[in-house]
Amino acid sequence: MSGPKKILVVDDEAINLDFFDVMLTKLGFTVEKVSDGVDALEKVKRFLPDLILLDNVMPRMSGWDVTKTLKNDPKYKGIPIIMISALDDVKDKIEGFELGVDDYITKPFNFSEVFARIRAVLRNRELYAQIVARESRLSLAEELSADMKRNLMDFVKGIDELDNAAAMLSPHSEDKDCRKLLQQVSENSRKIRKCAAELDARIEKTTTEWERLKKEEIGLSALETQIRKNISQE
Repeated sequence: MSGPKKILVVDDEAINLDFFDVMLTKLGFTVEKVSDGVDALEKVKRFLPDLILLDNVMPRMSGWDVTKTLKNDPKYKGIPIIMISALDDVKDKIEGFELGVDDYITKPFNFSEVFARIRAVLRNRELYAQIVARESRLSLAEELSADMKRNLMDFVKGIDELDNAAAMLSPHSEDKDCRKLLQQVSENSRKIRKCAAELDARIEKTTTEWERLKKEEIGLSALETQIRKNISQE
Protein backbone atom coordinates (compact mmCIF):
# COMPACT_ATOMS: atom_id res chain seq x y z
CA MET A 1 0.00 0.00 0.00
CA SER A 2 1.36 3.41 -0.96
CA GLY A 3 0.82 5.91 1.85
CA PRO A 4 -1.78 5.69 4.60
CA LYS A 5 -5.21 4.57 3.43
CA LYS A 6 -8.12 6.92 4.04
CA ILE A 7 -11.23 5.61 5.76
CA LEU A 8 -14.53 7.44 6.16
CA VAL A 9 -16.61 6.29 9.13
CA VAL A 10 -20.35 7.02 8.94
CA ASP A 11 -22.43 6.34 12.05
CA ASP A 12 -25.06 8.25 14.00
CA GLU A 13 -23.69 7.02 17.32
CA ALA A 14 -20.87 9.24 18.59
CA ILE A 15 -19.34 6.42 20.65
CA ASN A 16 -18.83 4.33 17.52
CA LEU A 17 -17.35 7.26 15.61
CA ASP A 18 -14.86 7.98 18.38
CA PHE A 19 -14.00 4.31 18.80
CA PHE A 20 -13.20 3.77 15.13
CA ASP A 21 -11.39 7.10 14.93
CA VAL A 22 -9.02 6.16 17.75
CA MET A 23 -8.46 2.52 16.78
CA LEU A 24 -7.99 3.05 13.06
CA THR A 25 -5.75 6.08 13.54
CA LYS A 26 -3.52 4.01 15.81
CA LEU A 27 -3.25 1.45 13.04
CA GLY A 28 -1.99 4.06 10.60
CA PHE A 29 -5.15 4.96 8.71
CA THR A 30 -6.26 8.52 7.98
CA VAL A 31 -9.78 8.79 9.38
CA GLU A 32 -12.67 11.17 8.81
CA LYS A 33 -16.08 10.75 10.45
CA VAL A 34 -19.64 11.97 9.90
CA SER A 35 -22.90 11.19 11.68
CA ASP A 36 -25.43 10.88 8.84
CA GLY A 37 -25.77 9.88 5.22
CA VAL A 38 -26.25 13.35 3.74
CA ASP A 39 -23.00 14.60 5.29
CA ALA A 40 -21.33 11.37 4.16
CA LEU A 41 -22.00 12.13 0.49
CA GLU A 42 -20.52 15.60 0.84
CA LYS A 43 -17.51 14.28 2.74
CA VAL A 44 -16.82 11.66 0.05
CA LYS A 45 -16.44 14.42 -2.55
CA ARG A 46 -13.84 16.27 -0.48
CA PHE A 47 -12.08 13.39 1.29
CA LEU A 48 -12.12 10.74 -1.47
CA PRO A 49 -11.74 7.81 0.94
CA ASP A 50 -10.17 4.47 0.04
CA LEU A 51 -12.91 2.73 2.04
CA ILE A 52 -16.16 3.61 3.81
CA LEU A 53 -17.40 2.06 7.05
CA LEU A 54 -21.11 2.72 6.76
CA ASP A 55 -23.88 2.32 9.34
CA ASN A 56 -27.18 1.28 7.85
CA VAL A 57 -29.85 2.82 10.10
CA MET A 58 -29.27 6.59 10.30
CA PRO A 59 -31.33 9.79 10.27
CA ARG A 60 -31.92 11.84 7.09
CA MET A 61 -30.45 9.18 4.78
CA SER A 62 -29.96 5.46 5.37
CA GLY A 63 -26.88 3.46 4.54
CA TRP A 64 -28.85 1.80 1.73
CA ASP A 65 -29.52 5.17 0.09
CA VAL A 66 -25.92 6.31 0.53
CA THR A 67 -24.75 3.12 -1.16
CA LYS A 68 -27.22 3.50 -4.03
CA THR A 69 -26.13 7.09 -4.63
CA LEU A 70 -22.42 6.29 -4.64
CA LYS A 71 -22.70 3.15 -6.76
CA ASN A 72 -24.70 5.06 -9.38
CA ASP A 73 -22.01 7.73 -9.66
CA PRO A 74 -19.08 6.81 -11.98
CA LYS A 75 -16.73 8.98 -9.92
CA TYR A 76 -17.32 7.14 -6.65
CA LYS A 77 -18.75 3.71 -7.47
CA GLY A 78 -15.28 2.14 -7.12
CA ILE A 79 -14.96 3.11 -3.43
CA PRO A 80 -15.41 -0.07 -1.37
CA ILE A 81 -18.08 -0.03 1.34
CA ILE A 82 -18.29 -2.15 4.47
CA MET A 83 -21.74 -1.89 5.97
CA ILE A 84 -22.03 -2.21 9.73
CA SER A 85 -25.60 -2.80 10.82
CA ALA A 86 -27.74 -3.98 13.70
CA LEU A 87 -29.90 -5.76 11.12
CA ASP A 88 -28.66 -9.33 10.90
CA ASP A 89 -31.42 -10.81 8.77
CA VAL A 90 -30.17 -12.69 5.73
CA LYS A 91 -32.44 -10.60 3.47
CA ASP A 92 -30.78 -7.41 4.69
CA LYS A 93 -27.34 -8.82 3.97
CA ILE A 94 -28.38 -9.96 0.50
CA GLU A 95 -29.86 -6.53 -0.23
CA GLY A 96 -26.59 -4.93 0.84
CA PHE A 97 -24.52 -7.11 -1.47
CA GLU A 98 -26.92 -6.55 -4.35
CA LEU A 99 -26.56 -2.80 -3.86
CA GLY A 100 -22.80 -3.16 -4.15
CA VAL A 101 -21.35 -3.26 -0.62
CA ASP A 102 -18.10 -5.20 -0.34
CA ASP A 103 -18.77 -6.64 3.09
CA TYR A 104 -21.49 -6.70 5.75
CA ILE A 105 -20.83 -6.83 9.50
CA THR A 106 -23.54 -7.05 12.13
CA LYS A 107 -23.51 -5.36 15.54
CA PRO A 108 -22.22 -5.99 18.11
CA PHE A 109 -18.89 -6.42 16.37
CA ASN A 110 -15.39 -7.47 17.30
CA PHE A 111 -12.84 -4.88 16.22
CA SER A 112 -10.24 -7.51 15.31
CA GLU A 113 -12.73 -8.97 12.85
CA VAL A 114 -13.58 -5.53 11.47
CA PHE A 115 -9.90 -4.76 10.98
CA ALA A 116 -9.33 -8.11 9.24
CA ARG A 117 -12.23 -7.42 6.90
CA ILE A 118 -10.96 -3.91 6.17
CA ARG A 119 -7.60 -5.33 5.17
CA ALA A 120 -9.27 -8.03 3.06
CA VAL A 121 -11.47 -5.53 1.21
CA LEU A 122 -8.56 -3.17 0.55
CA ARG A 123 -6.43 -6.08 -0.66
CA ASN A 124 -9.20 -7.28 -2.99
CA ARG A 125 -9.62 -3.77 -4.39
CA GLU A 126 -5.89 -3.50 -5.04
CA LEU A 127 -5.99 -6.85 -6.83
CA TYR A 128 -8.95 -5.62 -8.86
CA ALA A 129 -7.07 -2.43 -9.78
CA GLN A 130 -4.05 -4.48 -10.87
CA ILE A 131 -6.23 -6.61 -13.13
CA VAL A 132 -7.82 -3.49 -14.61
CA ALA A 133 -4.34 -2.15 -15.36
CA ARG A 134 -3.30 -5.49 -16.85
CA GLU A 135 -6.34 -5.62 -19.12
CA SER A 136 -5.62 -2.07 -20.20
CA ARG A 137 -2.02 -2.99 -21.04
CA LEU A 138 -3.16 -6.07 -22.96
CA SER A 139 -5.62 -3.97 -24.93
CA LEU A 140 -2.95 -1.42 -25.80
CA ALA A 141 -0.53 -4.19 -26.75
CA GLU A 142 -3.13 -5.73 -29.06
CA GLU A 143 -3.71 -2.38 -30.74
CA LEU A 144 0.04 -1.92 -31.14
CA SER A 145 0.38 -5.39 -32.62
CA ALA A 146 -2.40 -4.73 -35.12
CA ASP A 147 -0.81 -1.41 -36.11
CA MET A 148 2.59 -3.05 -36.52
CA LYS A 149 1.16 -5.76 -38.77
CA ARG A 150 -0.56 -3.14 -40.94
CA ASN A 151 2.62 -1.07 -41.16
CA LEU A 152 4.66 -4.18 -41.88
CA MET A 153 2.35 -5.11 -44.76
CA ASP A 154 2.69 -1.60 -46.22
CA PHE A 155 6.46 -1.82 -45.79
CA VAL A 156 6.69 -5.15 -47.62
CA LYS A 157 4.45 -3.76 -50.36
CA GLY A 158 6.89 -0.89 -50.78
CA ILE A 159 9.78 -3.34 -51.09
CA ASP A 160 7.87 -5.26 -53.76
CA GLU A 161 7.37 -2.09 -55.74
CA LEU A 162 11.07 -1.25 -55.42
CA ASP A 163 12.06 -4.75 -56.60
CA ASN A 164 9.71 -4.49 -59.56
CA ALA A 165 11.18 -1.13 -60.52
CA ALA A 166 14.72 -2.52 -60.26
CA ALA A 167 13.82 -5.55 -62.39
CA MET A 168 12.43 -3.32 -65.10
CA LEU A 169 15.50 -1.09 -65.16
CA SER A 170 18.15 -3.80 -64.98
CA PRO A 171 17.90 -5.23 -68.52
CA HIS A 172 18.19 -1.79 -70.10
CA SER A 173 21.10 -0.63 -67.98
CA GLU A 174 24.63 -0.70 -69.39
CA ASP A 175 26.10 1.65 -66.83
CA LYS A 176 28.38 -0.17 -64.40
CA ASP A 177 27.53 2.09 -61.45
CA CYS A 178 23.84 1.73 -62.16
CA ARG A 179 24.07 -2.08 -62.21
CA LYS A 180 26.05 -2.00 -58.97
CA LEU A 181 23.40 0.19 -57.35
CA LEU A 182 20.62 -2.12 -58.52
CA GLN A 183 22.52 -5.10 -57.09
CA GLN A 184 22.84 -3.36 -53.72
CA VAL A 185 19.13 -2.56 -53.79
CA SER A 186 18.35 -6.20 -54.46
CA GLU A 187 20.63 -7.44 -51.65
CA ASN A 188 19.25 -4.94 -49.17
CA SER A 189 15.74 -5.87 -50.22
CA ARG A 190 16.41 -9.53 -49.38
CA LYS A 191 17.83 -8.59 -45.97
CA ILE A 192 14.84 -6.36 -45.20
CA ARG A 193 12.45 -9.11 -46.28
CA LYS A 194 14.17 -11.52 -43.92
CA CYS A 195 13.92 -9.06 -41.01
CA ALA A 196 10.28 -8.39 -41.87
CA ALA A 197 9.51 -12.13 -41.89
CA GLU A 198 11.18 -12.59 -38.49
CA LEU A 199 9.27 -9.63 -37.07
CA ASP A 200 6.01 -10.96 -38.47
CA ALA A 201 6.70 -14.35 -36.84
CA ARG A 202 7.36 -12.66 -33.49
CA ILE A 203 4.15 -10.63 -33.74
CA GLU A 204 2.21 -13.79 -34.58
CA LYS A 205 3.72 -15.66 -31.63
CA THR A 206 2.96 -12.78 -29.26
CA THR A 207 -0.60 -12.51 -30.53
CA THR A 208 -1.13 -16.22 -29.96
CA GLU A 209 0.17 -15.90 -26.41
CA TRP A 210 -2.13 -12.93 -25.73
CA GLU A 211 -5.10 -14.94 -26.93
CA ARG A 212 -4.14 -17.81 -24.63
CA LEU A 213 -3.81 -15.46 -21.64
CA LYS A 214 -7.17 -13.87 -22.39
CA LYS A 215 -8.86 -17.27 -22.39
CA GLU A 216 -7.25 -18.29 -19.10
CA GLU A 217 -7.55 -15.02 -17.16
CA ILE A 218 -10.49 -14.16 -14.92
CA GLY A 219 -12.61 -11.35 -16.28
CA LEU A 220 -13.28 -8.31 -14.11
CA SER A 221 -16.99 -8.97 -13.70
CA ALA A 222 -16.41 -12.64 -12.86
CA LEU A 223 -13.71 -11.71 -10.35
CA GLU A 224 -15.93 -9.19 -8.57
CA THR A 225 -18.82 -11.68 -8.50
CA GLN A 226 -16.55 -14.33 -6.98
CA ILE A 227 -15.20 -11.92 -4.36
CA ARG A 228 -18.72 -10.93 -3.30
CA LYS A 229 -19.79 -14.59 -3.20
CA ASN A 230 -16.85 -15.50 -0.98
CA ILE A 231 -17.56 -12.60 1.39
CA SER A 232 -21.27 -13.39 1.66
CA GLN A 233 -20.48 -17.00 2.58
CA GLU A 234 -18.26 -16.01 5.52
